[in-house]
Amino acid sequence: MKAAQLQITECPRDAMQGIKDWIPTEQKVRYLNALLKCGFNVLDFGSFVSPKAIPQMQDTAAVLAQLDPSPTALLAIVANARGAAEACAHERIAIIGYPFSISETFQIRNTNATTDQALEGLQQISNICAEHGKKLRVYLSMGFGNPYGDDWSTDLVAQWVEKLQNQFEIAEYALSDTIGCATPQIAQSLFETLTTQYPQLLFAAHLHVVRGQEQALIEAALAGGCRHFDTAIGGFGGCPMAKDELTGNLATEALLNYAAQLHLNHTIDSASFQTARLLSTSIF
Repeated sequence: MKAAQLQITECPRDAMQGIKDWIPTEQKVRYLNALLKCGFNVLDFGSFVSPKAIPQMQDTAAVLAQLDPSPTALLAIVANARGAAEACAHERIAIIGYPFSISETFQIRNTNATTDQALEGLQQISNICAEHGKKLRVYLSMGFGNPYGDDWSTDLVAQWVEKLQNQFEIAEYALSDTIGCATPQIAQSLFETLTTQYPQLLFAAHLHVVRGQEQALIEAALAGGCRHFDTAIGGFGGCPMAKDELTGNLATEALLNYAAQLHLNHTIDSASFQTARLLSTSIF
């Protein structure tokens, strides 16, 4: 495999959002500032969603106000136009993330919206992002399979990318293995199909992984042409709506260890990363 320049989005928001005990704002700020020193390309730091749905993220604006300057781009998740407007009001935020499920069953579970309603919301969010000069990142939930009996195939994922790209200005698609059902074969086939059909678009791997399967999935995604991975230190987190405690986010250290084995290039400073990793134990 030829050397690759990895892009890494660190996802402390994804790691923290399902923790029931309140994490004090100052503790979040301390951890996020440590992550901002590591050299990640993007930091998924918070979300502007209903505090009833995700109580842990209700202090996102207060956290943002205390973050140190950094070249790392900040990403915030939103679920509707109101959240997008609130997020876009902050100059520091560069990227707005929106979860769109190719499974209508999961779309309803995750955002209480049908597919048609989600598309209407995406139109509004796309307009708000364009108005404020923000990049839009769409998470294709259930991107690697479906446990609910809804249709799924690699071709169906590609069809959704085509449909969304024809309607909206989307900077990047994050293929989300929401419940940890991806296999190496599926991952390689999916990224090969999408990077071949849409070479002008950016695709990232947002994997929720069963421990022990990280390396095989990373290798398969790379073989399929993926160069952007979402990770979380310790592999903590996952989707709180999926209700599967066996899966967590792809561990950052697993990706970095594999990158070291293959001499893949990335922007992470090792010493700063170890400092942040030690600090993570105070939260997780």
